[in-house]
Amino acid sequence: MSEQVLMPMIGTDNTENKERAKDSLEKARIAHEKYLLGQRNNDLQEAVEHYVDAVKYDPTIPETYYRLATLMWEQGQISINTAIEQCKTAITLCPSNKDAHLYTGYFMQLAQDYKSAEKEFKSAIAMNPLTSGRPRMILSQSILQKINSQNGSYKDYIGFLYYFLTGSVMLAWDRPTIKMFYKSMTNDVSIFSYNTVGKFLERFKMYDSAEKLYKKALVNTTNSEYFYNRIGDLALKSKDIDTTVECYKKVLEANPLNREILVKLATILQTYYPENTEETIDCYEKLLEFDIDTAQIYYELGHLYMSKNDKLNSVSAFKLAVEREPENPFFNNSLGYAYAKAELYDDAIEHYQKAIAINPDAEWTSIVCQALGSIYAEQKGNVEAAVSTYQAGIILDPNNYDLYIALGDIYMADYDLDKAIKSYCDAITLNPEDFRGYSKVGIALWEKDYLEEALVAYHKAVEIKPENEFAQNNLGILYLDGLSDAEEALEYFEEAIALNPNYTLAYFNAGRASQEMGFTNDAANYYQMAIDLNRLTEELDEDDIQERLHSLFEL
Repeated sequence: MSEQVLMPMIGTDNTENKERAKDSLEKARIAHEKYLLGQRNNDLQEAVEHYVDAVKYDPTIPETYYRLATLMWEQGQISINTAIEQCKTAITLCPSNKDAHLYTGYFMQLAQDYKSAEKEFKSAIAMNPLTSGRPRMILSQSILQKINSQNGSYKDYIGFLYYFLTGSVMLAWDRPTIKMFYKSMTNDVSIFSYNTVGKFLERFKMYDSAEKLYKKALVNTTNSEYFYNRIGDLALKSKDIDTTVECYKKVLEANPLNREILVKLATILQTYYPENTEETIDCYEKLLEFDIDTAQIYYELGHLYMSKNDKLNSVSAFKLAVEREPENPFFNNSLGYAYAKAELYDDAIEHYQKAIAINPDAEWTSIVCQALGSIYAEQKGNVEAAVSTYQAGIILDPNNYDLYIALGDIYMADYDLDKAIKSYCDAITLNPEDFRGYSKVGIALWEKDYLEEALVAYHKAVEIKPENEFAQNNLGILYLDGLSDAEEALEYFEEAIALNPNYTLAYFNAGRASQEMGFTNDAANYYQMAIDLNRLTEELDEDDIQERLHSLFEL
């Protein structure tokens, strides 16, 4: 939001400027009064212009600051915090100005800083206790609003009654004020009644009745912001997420600066509508204007940009989070991940290492070790660093199954079969119900020429997860190339094809098995399918497949 901020200006102290300021202030008051009566935007603009002129001619008039702040806030040109600062400027210029304290308290009340608002209202009362009917009534209204929005204490209820009763007595001769005030007070009492009964119904889990009551309150009171919030909360309890989102949006229509609702809406959109990233991002960007928990908000934004595959903005958001909290391990880890996605691996390594060094939790840190180790292994080709990182992760969390698998994979890539077999076996010992350990150790055992052991491993992998086409295909290879049992092998190849009709290697192996069994036509069909798919997948050497296909029909 672009804000116009009022500050005292250095001006001349001559009589002419003071007269101009007085004239501008009078014109502003007239236009302001017209606006209050007719709510016409041109009157509002005229009032703003004359108040600004008054400040320019004489920056020492306190009234111009708090009245102009009120109009500019109503137009959305300044925030509540800026309006409070401008009212404080008026107090600085004239500490004994009762209205300056009242307006300051009013904006503090809107910001739900009830403690500070009460202090300002009491200051206004203390300046002239005998004619303090209006500030007393305003203070009682503020206390009632505090009770409505928070859990009021016994002291709050006593305070409300005291200031309401004493203010009523002192306002007895001020009929216009009484009429306006009681209209507002009637609304607040009505809100209080609906709120009290609604909370009672909620406590006894009579949610439907509470919702009906709150909907009635929407019609009979002016506080739609509060009651849409209550209805939205009830809908969330009932898992009616669409209604929850709709109600929270209604709250923001009434008050776009409601931080609590922005947080709720952002969380719900992120949780239940992960595809709706733009709207969630918009919520978080509005929250940044409050300058509260900005590091966490940038962190959430980073994940949202990552879900959109917006690598640049993701890195930027996580980086801003880390700049604000450089010792936060989770922020460093996410920034490392974002850098890795952007293929900036040296930066990724730096932040992964920082997250590991902070080590907030051994189990979590072991997962970060796995991510860092994969960069060393796959991107840097540094086997030694990868092994060390994986081993460090295992020390942190000896129950991390994936780390044993990753360590076995790096040993396999380095063709250190004995260490690979040991790592895979450690994984199997840790979790004998996961098929991956058996599949991977089966390959290592096959490479070591331990055929019988490899068969046992792959049979176990298929038993645990029969829908895994790769295990089916590899088991077929063991039967075909290890035991020369083409008939048994073909069954596994055909099962792999049934599971994945686009599995190029399974067609090729089925062709080999069919060729061994003398099924020429079947072999030709399998080879041709392998050729067709391979032109898309490029998994195999097409010349080799073509050669095998042609050999079927040679004399």
